[in-house]
Amino acid sequence: MTEHLSSSSLAQLSEFIAEQMGFYFPRERWLDLERGMRSVSREFEFDDMESCVQWLVSSPVTQSRIEILASHLTVGETYFFRERPSFDLLEARVLPELISMRRATERRLRIWSAGCCTGEEPYSIAIVLKRLLPDLADWQITILATDINPQFLKKAADGVYNEWSFRGARAESKEKYFAKRHNERFEIRPEIKRMVTFCYLNLMEDSYPSLLNDTNAMDLVFCRNVLMYFDPQRAKHVVGKLRLSLVDGGWLIVSPCEASQVLFEQFTTLNYPGTIFYRKEHSKASAEIIFDWEAPTACAIESMPSQSFVVAPEPVIAKVEPPPEPIALDFTEPKKTAPDESAYNKSLFHYEQGQYDEAAELLSTLLAQDPSDVKAAVLLARVYANQGKLSEASRCSEVAVAADRLNPCCHILHATILQEQGAIPEARHALQRALYLEPNLVLAHFALGNIARRQEKVREAARHFDNARALLSAYSREQVLPEFDGMTAGRLMEIIHSTRVVQVSAVDDERKVNLSASPADRFFGQHMKEEPK
Repeated sequence: MTEHLSSSSLAQLSEFIAEQMGFYFPRERWLDLERGMRSVSREFEFDDMESCVQWLVSSPVTQSRIEILASHLTVGETYFFRERPSFDLLEARVLPELISMRRATERRLRIWSAGCCTGEEPYSIAIVLKRLLPDLADWQITILATDINPQFLKKAADGVYNEWSFRGARAESKEKYFAKRHNERFEIRPEIKRMVTFCYLNLMEDSYPSLLNDTNAMDLVFCRNVLMYFDPQRAKHVVGKLRLSLVDGGWLIVSPCEASQVLFEQFTTLNYPGTIFYRKEHSKASAEIIFDWEAPTACAIESMPSQSFVVAPEPVIAKVEPPPEPIALDFTEPKKTAPDESAYNKSLFHYEQGQYDEAAELLSTLLAQDPSDVKAAVLLARVYANQGKLSEASRCSEVAVAADRLNPCCHILHATILQEQGAIPEARHALQRALYLEPNLVLAHFALGNIARRQEKVREAARHFDNARALLSAYSREQVLPEFDGMTAGRLMEIIHSTRVVQVSAVDDERKVNLSASPADRFFGQHMKEEPK
């Protein structure tokens, strides 16, 4: 395949990729775009690139196409401790400062590697934390690693690397934290691998910050060599959302080549030799908002009789009836409204703008007037969760549950916050309560699958994901799931499928699981696979 694309096709393709993926290919990068399209065309089995381009831009967009384009149009080249000055500063100042502050309160750190590629970056972060925390077992550590390319995530989850991946690492790191295999490859040791959770996430398309995908209340966000793929407007959009994902005082770390006064104008810039860090300063000088309302005595959630929540073994759901009309729940956030309509809508406006202190003040006033206001309690729980104030968030979610114990989404919100606090058994129980109230609640099945996956219980995770996907089969691809922050059924199926790709070779405590043999996978393959050209 030696022909070249015409200028009109390159312009059309560049616009298509920008709209669908946010990737920026101006005229000066068209040679890179053409080079990537040559391999894309081969994978789609086209004999010429022009035909492939016209097929792409004129046919319905599918997730599999986006993933294939991402794999050929992004550089998957990385290595451990890449851009060493950033890691030196992280280990010498940033993390010790955070550790010292949190050791006196709640021992918790949350870090996100956005655009993690094949995993060298998040594993490098985990190694640094292992060195800095002799009492690591006493801490609640979250290292979330996301990427748009499931094949990158699969390799990252496998955790096996060749010698070239260590060209930025010191010899002692490789010797201490990796096991050498017979084929001159090195596998990350289990205690480091378990520190990192790999998930699919599209920075242009998916929702964040969000409790549902664990992208809220981050102390550190690494987003290096990612923003350079976006045009300036889309890059600014991503930076704004990443800023909302950070707690006050949190750090955003990008590549030195991505530094920009305009792009990061809402951050405080800290210059160090060989690297630049950006810090989100406190939105207000005032101290934490103090609750000035008393929760009702029912806030201590009364445990329902244990026999009411007997959870039977969960068979894979092979066939389901069409879904009932969506329950009118307040778990999802209403559409953005003008900030002058009502106290709740004003607080919602502040929440969406990341003005969490202002939102908390208004919502606390509402709850002082009516302690059983479920909407206010749910939104205040989200506000506090995004600020990293998990004790306050948990208290608010308990208020919501006590005020409306038959609302399954209040139980799910409470479960999500419990999970973030590391209270996994309690989170599972809250999700089981939600399923007792509404057995066809996709979110509860999905959340239980994620809990099992992170505990390396692959067979259990597969069962929960199968249940979620079988329920999703009754929805159209475009149908919005009310409990998923506006996500469509098709999008959730794609995310679950990407999760399966990442975990397909994992092994649980009992035996290896072939997830692709499940009935839900067969359904998924029939409905989601790439159609022939």
